[in-house]
Amino acid sequence: MSANKSLMVPLLLITMGTGWLLTTLGFAPDIDWIWTLGIAIAGILTFVVGGLDKVTFVVGAFLLITSFLSILRQTGRIEFNVEVPILVIVAGVLQLIARNPAIPAPRWLDAMKSPSE
Repeated sequence: MSANKSLMVPLLLITMGTGWLLTTLGFAPDIDWIWTLGIAIAGILTFVVGGLDKVTFVVGAFLLITSFLSILRQTGRIEFNVEVPILVIVAGVLQLIARNPAIPAPRWLDAMKSPSE
């Protein structure tokens, strides 16, 4: 098991414990940490498992931003009717950024191309 993958469980436990402690101490009592951290962890795992390519960039970054906006909504800093349009805009912006040639295409896409191309 690589060093990066072996760090996942301890870091996950530390993150979940920190969220739980913040809730218990009243610093962030209204945040659903399971949901919010689940989204963030899914975003991070997108990069860890898939590496960095056009697809993982959009999906991973979108999930991380969704987690952040979820915290803002749950703490009353933004409303749901503001969060959703922001997420639509973010999805479009991430897709535009992913068109940059510096971000590689996913390997599976190259494998799907026919030999004549």
